[in-house]
Amino acid sequence: MEACIFDLDGVIVDTARFHFLAWKRLAAELGIKLTEQYNEKLKGVSRLDSLNFILELKQITLSTEEKVQLADKKNAWFVEYIHSMSPRDIYPGVLELLAKLKSENIKVGLASSSKNARIVLAQLGISEEFEVIVDGTMITNTKPHPEIFLKTALLLNTPPARCLVIEDAAAGVAAAKAAGMGCIGIGNNLILNQADLVVGNMAELSWTVLNQIMQRR
Repeated sequence: MEACIFDLDGVIVDTARFHFLAWKRLAAELGIKLTEQYNEKLKGVSRLDSLNFILELKQITLSTEEKVQLADKKNAWFVEYIHSMSPRDIYPGVLELLAKLKSENIKVGLASSSKNARIVLAQLGISEEFEVIVDGTMITNTKPHPEIFLKTALLLNTPPARCLVIEDAAAGVAAAKAAGMGCIGIGNNLILNQADLVVGNMAELSWTVLNQIMQRR
């Protein structure tokens, strides 16, 4: 392993709950009840693709302009929510793992489909922990397409096969595997079964576990 690439939402911090609240609020305005089960399908997916999924639940057809307006409304609510975040919201185990990777001279990157990733990192006070940050403003194709991880590896000057990704979404795991990278899933083993290893939370990860995954590959 030469580089470790982190997703943001659901891996470093729980911004996923804010996405859910914002999407649920928008869906309610459209007369749609958005459940947590449906929300699983929105994780790691672009804003417009997420909106299209929600609209299809009630077979609502809108113009591109109307969709953009709704997506912008959802994003405004999300940004409002995340401005309440602080370093206390970082998941247990994250800072320790970042420090260990740095001490072992492992490159560290962040690959998030969110266009607000830099705002979140600034709120958490950890922007400087990442040598490379690739967010939704820098890619054309969203996960499960591998573009975001391949771009991160390129900017880290590291071959994809020597990168390990930490993800919490099925689309993200699929993207990492499509990029030819190792992948650890954070969450439900049934949902993230394509990953090389699935653990319940970040606190379960260690330098030893990461190395074992790469050696196994």
